[in-house]
Amino acid sequence: MFSLFGIEASAALIALAAGFIPALIWMVFWMYEDKRRPEPRHMVIRTFLLGMLCVILVLPLEKMAVDAGIPVSFFLFFVWAGIEEIVKFALALLFVLRNSAVDEPIDIPIYMISIALGFAALENTLFLLTPITDGKLLESIVTGNLRFVGASLIHVLSSAVIGGALAFAFYRDFWDKVWYAVVGVILAISLHAVFNFLIITTGAGNILTVFLGVWVGIIFLLLTLERVKALRRPAWWQKTFMKR
Repeated sequence: MFSLFGIEASAALIALAAGFIPALIWMVFWMYEDKRRPEPRHMVIRTFLLGMLCVILVLPLEKMAVDAGIPVSFFLFFVWAGIEEIVKFALALLFVLRNSAVDEPIDIPIYMISIALGFAALENTLFLLTPITDGKLLESIVTGNLRFVGASLIHVLSSAVIGGALAFAFYRDFWDKVWYAVVGVILAISLHAVFNFLIITTGAGNILTVFLGVWVGIIFLLLTLERVKALRRPAWWQKTFMKR
């Protein structure tokens, strides 16, 4: 019994390492994008943990979608992607984005990326746990690498789309922020759903092409973040908020 428990514990530790280490590597990379005025470390950790909490909230909701009788189709993938992106955004909005630490446009995509990486870390861990427990180490390594390259980044890309939309609306009025957020959420859900659908329906020989599409999206994201960094506070905005 102890030996069996030891094997299960080892499998869990391997899955944790395989799930979290890639996410933490990406976290360091994205934090470097905000090196001029880095975010408080406790806020970044808090946001990462919120991303993990999102997984716990999302799983039963996704199961409800299946239990509701939605057939395996693009619509189901769209519903799943919608659940994930809306829950991530909702928790970020409730517990992070209204904090005083979010004081410049680039902060929003950085925190959205942080919550996405927390989500990806726990999701990857759960995804890898079964093959590792079953002793399929090679399969786990391949799966882990593929998720490092593609699946984790689609979470980053989708959440960053929402963050980028809000960043461009940072100095706009409330209703502009609402519309930018709506457009960002719809686009994020669509990107996420298309990726998941293609991964499932595309043949093995074309999976790398799908991942290449994600990498192209990441390149555009990096270019967009440079534009976000260049946003400057309008004179009217500064005068308005200095009076408060």
